[in-house]
Amino acid sequence: MTLAASPANPLVLYHMPLSGHAHRAQLFLSLLGLPYRLVPVDLRGGEHKRPLFLKLNPFGQVPVLDDNGTIVSDSNAILVYLALRYDDGRWLPRDPAGAAAVQRWLSVAAGEIAFGPAAARLAVLFGVPRPLDDAIARARGLFALMEPLLAGQRFLAADAPTLADVAAYSYIARADEGNISLAPYPALRARLAAVEALPGFVPMPATPAGLAA
Repeated sequence: MTLAASPANPLVLYHMPLSGHAHRAQLFLSLLGLPYRLVPVDLRGGEHKRPLFLKLNPFGQVPVLDDNGTIVSDSNAILVYLALRYDDGRWLPRDPAGAAAVQRWLSVAAGEIAFGPAAARLAVLFGVPRPLDDAIARARGLFALMEPLLAGQRFLAADAPTLADVAAYSYIARADEGNISLAPYPALRARLAAVEALPGFVPMPATPAGLAA
């Protein structure tokens, strides 16, 4: 849900529509049922490297969340902030074991997902210089590891959805745009479908790139 800015709608997400990191943050805002406003950032035009945006995030990256003056950058940091600020422990368990199980997958999202399916998509869709063969191999290795872990369960870190599923969704859902087929991984595809069935789900924008071309 996207609303105009108002005193009752303080959440603003600076994003780029085709960024999986930005979609990750938008997806969680929507799953929480929070009103928010999207502000597009022109990455191709270099808007993210200009002084006005760098005041929000000196790293010059999207997404950035503005919660009524509280600025949070980095997609996984935004997920944690929103869960601690607006949720009661459903999405980020408060017990040590449950929190650690979620953190494990946040680390995977920043590691193997970023250097696997995300990097492959960057190379194919945007022409960003990346070792494509290595990124595809990393993605396939990750998916092969995840497949047996997901056999017989719908979600990554618990019986119910958590931040782990939000963080791991966007780039895996668009793996085909990086020339990586999900056909060999039925359990992984079932997990994506379980996320897509959640109330408030918003899809990651698709493009005619890679295997979808």
